[in-house]
Amino acid sequence: MTMSRPPKILIVDDDAGHLTTLKTVIGSWRYAVQTAEDGRQAVAMVKAEPFDLVLTDVRMADVDGMAALEQIKAYNPAIPVIIMTAYSSVASAVQALKAGAYDYLIKPLDFQELKITIGRACEHAGLKEENRRLKARLDGRSACDDIIGHSQAMKAMLEMAAMAAASDATVLIEGESGTGKELVARFIHHRSPRHAHPLVVVNCAAVTETLLESELFGHEKGAFTGADKRREGRFSQANEGTLFLDEIGETSPAMQTKLLRAIQEKEIQRVGGEQAVTVDVRIVAATHRNLEKDATAGRFREDLYYRLNVIKLRIPPLRERKDDIPLLAQHFLTRYARRNRKDIRGFVPLAMDLLINHHWPGNVRELENAVERAVVLMTGEFITERQLPFNIAGEPAAENPAAARPALPTAGTRSLDQIEKEVILTTLKATDGNKSETARRLGITRKTLHNKLRSYEADVP
Repeated sequence: MTMSRPPKILIVDDDAGHLTTLKTVIGSWRYAVQTAEDGRQAVAMVKAEPFDLVLTDVRMADVDGMAALEQIKAYNPAIPVIIMTAYSSVASAVQALKAGAYDYLIKPLDFQELKITIGRACEHAGLKEENRRLKARLDGRSACDDIIGHSQAMKAMLEMAAMAAASDATVLIEGESGTGKELVARFIHHRSPRHAHPLVVVNCAAVTETLLESELFGHEKGAFTGADKRREGRFSQANEGTLFLDEIGETSPAMQTKLLRAIQEKEIQRVGGEQAVTVDVRIVAATHRNLEKDATAGRFREDLYYRLNVIKLRIPPLRERKDDIPLLAQHFLTRYARRNRKDIRGFVPLAMDLLINHHWPGNVRELENAVERAVVLMTGEFITERQLPFNIAGEPAAENPAAARPALPTAGTRSLDQIEKEVILTTLKATDGNKSETARRLGITRKTLHNKLRSYEADVP
């Protein structure tokens, strides 16, 4: 079984001598062992901290093993519970199996049988957990594949993100909407020592303030209207893994206070609960706001800001990484062409130049939407400006003259091939005949450019 720590077992028995013996024997098998003297104490301990297995006697003076089994299974059906019973109580053991017990053992215990049963139960629980973690890892890997870019700004950001991932430090990601903050959070988690454990995502802006506390910390049954059963919060679900708090700048002052305590003390308290629950969670937070300015202005708790701001990553907006636009556009083109079962090879130079010169207020998300729209509307092999949204195809060239590209020809009555030819020759002239730079600006390969130039060699300047 693959576990980052020894399995934690709770032994429940009101016979002090038997309890001590079991603790010594099971502890010698390299399990982490805790004990409880009755069912009531056992249920409280299971609710306060995670256990991998419960071994309980049936007959106890206060809350017996059957009642404890029912309450534990109601709280967390995934915890294996092994029942210990005298030979005369086999009928109650069968009843326990029907109630969800993993197995039962007859007293006096055969320690070899006990060792095998405990190992099998922990292995069973571990495999289920491993399957869940593997799915989380695969999801994380596919998300990380979407971080595309070779611009200097993105390389610098990702290098810092990789260094941050290797630590357990809290990370604050700042960036405009649509820049891919969640992808960077997944990048960090996937490359962290916690990658085999869950990554849990909470969009703080998408949950009402009244429900956010329950969402994060969980609640007890009856804590409020509609709370018909106990619910684990996101902190507990992310135990030993990473909790990504997206748009944390939108939380209220009261919630910021509770988050600060949870992060500092590594403890949470469910809504309506009285016991503190210990959690081991790595925090990655994100916001589109400038939290430093908000903290200075009193709009965000300054102490929480400094607690989050151990490592700050700024994701550059798309307008600051124009070199990445051809790569991203082709990536989205491939994705949506496959999804829509179309054979589309690329973009004509004019369309790519329009994409590169657009300001992209919606960043990568806006680019993705634009490419998806173009794919849906496209019937040929190459996307032209006619398939692009009007705000992209109809906008003027870049406002900064130093960064502006050569003026592009308008369609008029000329064919698409004639327009493409003029765009290529105009760009080649603007780069003083530099074919590599021309290909880069047009978003095509140097080989493609060479083939185009050969087809109208007489017109090359």
